[in-house]
Amino acid sequence: MPLLMLDLDNTLVDRDAAFRAAVQAFLAEHGLPDTDLTWVMTVDASGYTARHDVAAAMTDRYGTLVPTTAIRALLDNGAADRVVLASSSREALSKAQADGWTCVIVTNGRITQQEAKIRNAGLDRLVQGWVISEGVGHKKPEPEIFHAAEEAVGVSLSGAWVIGDSPHADIAGANALGLRSVWVSDGRPWTQDSYQPTHVADDVASAINYVVSAPR
Repeated sequence: MPLLMLDLDNTLVDRDAAFRAAVQAFLAEHGLPDTDLTWVMTVDASGYTARHDVAAAMTDRYGTLVPTTAIRALLDNGAADRVVLASSSREALSKAQADGWTCVIVTNGRITQQEAKIRNAGLDRLVQGWVISEGVGHKKPEPEIFHAAEEAVGVSLSGAWVIGDSPHADIAGANALGLRSVWVSDGRPWTQDSYQPTHVADDVASAINYVVSAPR
């Protein structure tokens, strides 16, 4: 049973869209300018900015206008409460499993937040397992987190694929281990010179379907 390792945020689920909707609701609830949406999304940087840094920036900007508990709730639960799994992605995952693939989510982030996304999107019923950087003490692209994925499901990295949207975390991580990979571009151009993905796909469903149909 070959191993298929998939990124979570902005790969399996549109984390940015979910967080954007949460921020819009947050601004409306607290009577803040809707134009602040762009500022918050920029500070957040698709989740790559550390949570405590985003919280500090928002606290500094809004002062006494917003309770710190509301800011923490937005950052902890906003995206997780709103993530959805596209039907095309659900179908592609089901097809991969039916074809004998072992699917494992490999994601950076905090356990509570990432597991909430996985369960709320229904991914816990479509994959054989997941590893989260906080739980294993290593972040992508470090090889240890990919080895943790193979150990979690008892399937060797030999013949494994990696699918993700991050050139650095996902594709470079796969490349360092000699694994094949699909970069989910969402229309972006590939700009790295030192390494390349095996394939580029516009979305995760297309990426999964490519892997399933590729020679093993």
